[in-house]
Amino acid sequence: MRALAGRVLTVGVPGAQLDGATRRALIALAPGGVVLFRRNVETVAQLRRLVAALHALPSRPRVAIDHEGGRVQRLVAPFTHFPAAADVGRAGVAAARAVGQAMGRELSAIGIDINYAPVLDVPRAGGSDAIGERGFAAEPHRAAALAVAFLRGLQRGGVLPCGKHFPGHGAATADSHLTLPVVRRSRRALARTEMAPFRAAIAAGVPLLMTAHVRYPALDARRCATLSPAILGDLLRSALGFRGIVVSDDLAMRAISDHRDVPNAAQAALAAGVDWLLVCHDLATAQRAADRLVAAALRCTRFATRLRDAATRVAALPARSATRPALRLPVAAHAALADRIAAVAAAARAC
Repeated sequence: MRALAGRVLTVGVPGAQLDGATRRALIALAPGGVVLFRRNVETVAQLRRLVAALHALPSRPRVAIDHEGGRVQRLVAPFTHFPAAADVGRAGVAAARAVGQAMGRELSAIGIDINYAPVLDVPRAGGSDAIGERGFAAEPHRAAALAVAFLRGLQRGGVLPCGKHFPGHGAATADSHLTLPVVRRSRRALARTEMAPFRAAIAAGVPLLMTAHVRYPALDARRCATLSPAILGDLLRSALGFRGIVVSDDLAMRAISDHRDVPNAAQAALAAGVDWLLVCHDLATAQRAADRLVAAALRCTRFATRLRDAATRVAALPARSATRPALRLPVAAHAALADRIAAVAAAARAC
């Protein structure tokens, strides 16, 4: 059970190298994934060494990152800084595909396996700027076409995309990092607008989807999406037919942590249908979450089956190639692409 509990966790590490204490903690926990932040990044050579060291751990974790462009980008120069998704959207579907492929090439070249992108949320007037320019377009079908092009580009570039935040964060008037947002739209309105990009991404074979720490009373009167069997089971799995991996957003965000501790949230999210739990900032907390999952599995056969199913799904995620393409950063063609998109977007905003 301990190996299974570790496999369903994605954790963060504290620095730019694996010190002895961190390495020992990771070996003991055996997480299925590690997510990188700005604190983990110094130089290209350092980052390659860190990712290689993570891949060499006994649990062979997949390495993930949030790399959307715009204001959500952990990697600094010489990596290309692309404009936000809304500006990419103004440049069109071909530009979205090209940006995804360029990002994928740069991430793959340093060994990263998963990009927590694209944002599939449809931004709405009056919504929190937690999404805003991170969304590709305010019209749902256009947002869907752009996001699918972007995720296909990422795949061509050599990394796995993870669409987010199901079933849609764009209409929330609060930021789930700070509080629990509530979206009071009807089931029909949610299906017509918020879920259109998710349906398109599922049809395109997106391998991972991330949940929203948002409550939707029309879908579940009590629980936010991350903790809701109705949203993750009845809607996402049964009605929409998603067969990939369900990833939680970080369980330490205040939308969750203001209401329950991380180990309790981990148990509830897994029971609801999450397969891969993000506990990003504290390895000791991640270990407590794993202990809680083990204890719950030993008490309850049904939960043990759910844990086993989630761990099996994570383990079956297609491996990225061990041979990474040679890529010398910065890439002039990628910088030129970013400049063209910025120019198109500036002209569109001026009209």
